[in-house]
Amino acid sequence: MAGVTKLTIAGFKSIRELRDFELRNLNVLIGANGAGKSNFIGFFKLLAEMYERRLQLFVQQQGGSDTLLHFSRKLTDKIEGELNFGTDYDHYRFELVVTNDNRLIFTNEQYWLHSRGSRPGEVGLLGGNKDESDLKKLAAQQKSPLIDDILNSTRVYHFHDTGEKAKVKQPHALNDTLRLKVDGANLAAYLRMLKTEHAESYRQIVDTIRLVAPFFDDFVFRADSASKIQLEWTERGDPDTPFTAHALSDGTLRFICLGTLLLQPWELMPATILIDEPELGLHPYAINLLADLLKRASEQKQLIVSTQSVELLDRLEPEDVIVVDRKDNASTFHRLDAVQLQDWLDDYSLGDLWKQNVLGGRPA
Repeated sequence: MAGVTKLTIAGFKSIRELRDFELRNLNVLIGANGAGKSNFIGFFKLLAEMYERRLQLFVQQQGGSDTLLHFSRKLTDKIEGELNFGTDYDHYRFELVVTNDNRLIFTNEQYWLHSRGSRPGEVGLLGGNKDESDLKKLAAQQKSPLIDDILNSTRVYHFHDTGEKAKVKQPHALNDTLRLKVDGANLAAYLRMLKTEHAESYRQIVDTIRLVAPFFDDFVFRADSASKIQLEWTERGDPDTPFTAHALSDGTLRFICLGTLLLQPWELMPATILIDEPELGLHPYAINLLADLLKRASEQKQLIVSTQSVELLDRLEPEDVIVVDRKDNASTFHRLDAVQLQDWLDDYSLGDLWKQNVLGGRPA
């Protein structure tokens, strides 16, 4: 499988301790509001910022170290993490401790390669008391594309903002096509690039959008004199009248973003995709299509998704689902087991079992 195969998190926000938790290619988190689903996804955001040497900026943007520690420094003095990658179980481990000036610094950071027969600490002891990680530099020196590719391309996507001033609706640079932005801010330029360079994927995106929005015909790509472009589209039966993204419903615009993300060519798709509540504003039929897109993408990539949608849960296999609960002021995580649920599943769907509180993940 791609991505992270096993994960340890301790001392991070509501996650007091989660040890050696196994991940699959498709991991869908369900649970009550405040249970810790977003914090699980937030841990990967922390990893991405550490990898890009932006830890201190990230800590301050989050409001300081106390907001990241489990119940602040009064209860927790460090954040621990460990990741196993791929079938050969290459490892990355780190510890962050709080400082008096409200920062987080490394006291331990290790990276070793079982695939090369090394032992823990033999490769990549990065040292301690550092403000930023050297993992990116070390991964390049050790020529380990597995860890480099996974962490370098981990993206947390959030398409919730579809208001009047949302970035996805604003003009942006025509050449902003390196990757789809996590908030869809370069959607028009990215779709234009796909139409030009990956016509089959583009056509698949358009056809899928038409299933959700039968009135939709195609996108229109026009650059202004400043080489700016914005999202425009036409209705079926009226190809001569372009509309902007402001004329789309919030749900339709979000589905366009999701469809572009999950149907882009494999070589452009991030190795690890994280999406927080992608069902927001979607019609139940669109949610069914979204489930199919998630399962398709998980054939080659790793997805971590949080949801409150019963319709989405109904389209999943039990082993794809992680139930998040809040017990004794800490998040707990457990993956569903189809064998244990077999008698229930003979008569009920997963969504029914969730609503009846058989699975957990409901307010206590």
